[in-house]
Amino acid sequence: MAASPFEQKTEEELWLEYKKKKSPQLRDAFIRQYMPLVKYVAGKVSVGMPGSVEFDDLVGFGQFGLLDAINKYDPEKNVKFKTYAVTRIRGAILDELRQLDWVPRSVRQKSREIEDAIVRIESKLGRTATDDEIAEELGISVSELQQTVMKVSGTSVLSLNDVWYSGDDSDKVSIGDSIESPSSMNPDVIVEREEVRRVIIEAINELPEKEKMVLVLYYHEDLTFKEIGQVLNVSESRISQLHTKANLRLRAKLTNIRKGII
Repeated sequence: MAASPFEQKTEEELWLEYKKKKSPQLRDAFIRQYMPLVKYVAGKVSVGMPGSVEFDDLVGFGQFGLLDAINKYDPEKNVKFKTYAVTRIRGAILDELRQLDWVPRSVRQKSREIEDAIVRIESKLGRTATDDEIAEELGISVSELQQTVMKVSGTSVLSLNDVWYSGDDSDKVSIGDSIESPSSMNPDVIVEREEVRRVIIEAINELPEKEKMVLVLYYHEDLTFKEIGQVLNVSESRISQLHTKANLRLRAKLTNIRKGII
């Protein structure tokens, strides 16, 4: 059995070789090496998805993203391939899901109604809207609001990975990718994508503390909803609800900001 290229050379050497020769054999070796990463990203995206969305389909979509990452990766830009590939894999999965349009129209409408209510309240009050205020604006009880939030929870992963453009197609920023650990939110990090990243991070910082914590633990620390529930000592369904509420608030905030900068 032939030895793996990874046993003979460093990964950096292999990438430099692939950039020059574009060897199909080396490309296949990279695919085998990083297939577990595709499955990992697919698993993250599958959280909260309805049963009609098959995990194997997500993996298949992600493989296109891996191939795209392998073909476009530049080892001389001093970015680890794994970091670069995760964004490409997740983007490929989400692009396919958007084309399938799997979110029921009624759920999409309810999500939009909540976002619009948050936009109106926060534009008027200049602060984060409370659940009581959102429910009153919608003419429903807080309990009904919570039930509605749970119904739209399956759309939240897609929404948080919506892409914002900070220039041309090669310079994209997703909301999820902009979530940083509080300890790493320094000017050097924020300036990386300038205005778009700045306004996204500001919007995240204005979220209620528990909702912000859920986003940081999920996107930055890579914890599952179950693991976050154990950290915060609440149920997994409550974490799903907090995640969705954070997403709806973020989208509402960014709707107002987008009108101002784009």
